[in-house]
Amino acid sequence: MLGIEVVLADGRVLQDLNKLKKDNTGYDLKNLFIGAEGTLGVITAAVLRLVPRPRSVETAFIALPSPEAALDLLSIATERAGGGVTSYELMPREGMEIVLRYTAGCRDPLAAAHPWYVLIELSSQSVSGLREVMEDVLTQGVEQSLILDAAIAESLEQTKAFWRIRENFGEAQRHAGGSIKHDISVPVATVPAFLREAQATVTALIPGARPLPFGHLGDGNIHYNVTQPAGADKAGYLKHWDEMNAAVFAVVKKYGGSISAEHGVGVMKRDLLPSVKDPVALDLMRSLKGLLDPKRILNPGKVL
Repeated sequence: MLGIEVVLADGRVLQDLNKLKKDNTGYDLKNLFIGAEGTLGVITAAVLRLVPRPRSVETAFIALPSPEAALDLLSIATERAGGGVTSYELMPREGMEIVLRYTAGCRDPLAAAHPWYVLIELSSQSVSGLREVMEDVLTQGVEQSLILDAAIAESLEQTKAFWRIRENFGEAQRHAGGSIKHDISVPVATVPAFLREAQATVTALIPGARPLPFGHLGDGNIHYNVTQPAGADKAGYLKHWDEMNAAVFAVVKKYGGSISAEHGVGVMKRDLLPSVKDPVALDLMRSLKGLLDPKRILNPGKVL
């Protein structure tokens, strides 16, 4: 994002539609409005810096024994492919089984069941050589006992089949009962420790609860969904929503994470911010809201 145009609450228009990669002429105002969920102004135009479509893409579905192994494999992939690691999605077996059971057209890419999976995608502007990079990553993973099994997509259809599993991971969970969802992030290096502690926390809170975490291990963003115990009453389970939130977010806070990684604050997480946000940061946010929207007419009741 290079520049934006914003209509302010008093009707003035901020014209910041520059096309510069570097512009150090004062405050970076565009980032004040990006992610503010419409509470400070209405973005009406934007300038984007585009990048070329990759000339080659390689996708693999990989089985691993643990999130720790997935993290170690990510280090190998980053070292071998550099910025070419464009997706790195972590999924547990229990969630995979739900996807396979309830999603038409999905089948297991591998011959046997394994505890954890990663969907990795490498992209490059080079027309050749990327397959060798993927094979090198997988070879290193096998030699270091990180990989239990793996399949590289041999066609576009197979690539789509791999992605269909990941894309239905959240949707399929609704068939397994009530699900209390969290969109959290923690530092990438702490994801395995977070997952272990969060599982112990939620199962102690509600015995039999089934954590089905999945998401973007490469940037520390995990969709930490907790499905009801098998056979439990859905309505009764969902009454624990706030209690479950508090338990999960306490672990997130311990690891220096965020309770809202990419889905925003809105109303549902608004009243939780004082417990996780720096008080000075909250004061500044309220001051900015009062300055730019004194009558509270822009998306009222959201974020603050």
